[in-house]
Amino acid sequence: MNVTARPARRFVVSDHPLPWLLPLIAILVVFTIFPLIYNIWLSFHEFAPRERALEYVGGENWARLWDDSRFWQSLGVTFLYFIIALAFELALGMGIALLLDSDEPSFGILRGLLTMTLVVPPAIVGMMYLLMEDPQFGVLSHFLRMTGVLGPGTPILATPELALAGVLLAEIWQWTPFMVLILLAGLRALPTEPYEAAMIDGASSFQTFVRLTLPMMSKVIAIAVLIRGIDLFRVFDYVFVMTSGGPGTATYTLSLYAWQQTFSFIKWGYGATLSLVTLAIILVLANLFIKLAKVRW
Repeated sequence: MNVTARPARRFVVSDHPLPWLLPLIAILVVFTIFPLIYNIWLSFHEFAPRERALEYVGGENWARLWDDSRFWQSLGVTFLYFIIALAFELALGMGIALLLDSDEPSFGILRGLLTMTLVVPPAIVGMMYLLMEDPQFGVLSHFLRMTGVLGPGTPILATPELALAGVLLAEIWQWTPFMVLILLAGLRALPTEPYEAAMIDGASSFQTFVRLTLPMMSKVIAIAVLIRGIDLFRVFDYVFVMTSGGPGTATYTLSLYAWQQTFSFIKWGYGATLSLVTLAIILVLANLFIKLAKVRW
């Protein structure tokens, strides 16, 4: 028994990578590879309520996408949400990061406080902004009416032209600090010599930012945009809690549409197809961005 146990013990404590990779491989298989394969298989089937079983439908679910106006509309809303949120979070993140780029102890406390928004579940943030934007007692609605931005009795989340902006406020408030922390880490790692040379040459702050900071921060910005972009494209929590896709289809995103088809209409196959399309779009956009931004891992 001891003779047979020795090779196994030597294998575990050796420098062979397999014993250390097995747990990770198991996690990938159980939580990533198997669900993906099952989702692909499910996209060629559909649940039949009468038979209470899945029936093979071939490429019917995939062909349905081209004629589904709701799919194209939700895809457009998702892209609009993605572009606006990413632009605001990047601009605000860079501005706040520049303001917090200091060695003063108080700035360290401020940087620590930024992480507080990231630990709050998105559903809770959505509920918080739902109450803040309530037309009767919402503090945000009251403030916008006082400043003249919002008309009397105008509900933000019940107005088609304003509903998406109301949801975006929650998204931007919670995730701008994430961009700040990434960009701030990049700013703190920049060398000081180019800035000293620019100061001697009499360059202005704007010129220094455009010609030094942005080029040297390009890779960090690309990583931040990539991470946030992937997360933004599959937005669900805020929309589900705050508007459920309404009013009408003003905030109807692709992830919400896939969820509705799967769990509300019991169209498991079509819901799987929508989720696979979302995954395919994210993979294409992410790899295209990595190639254009020349991101190296």
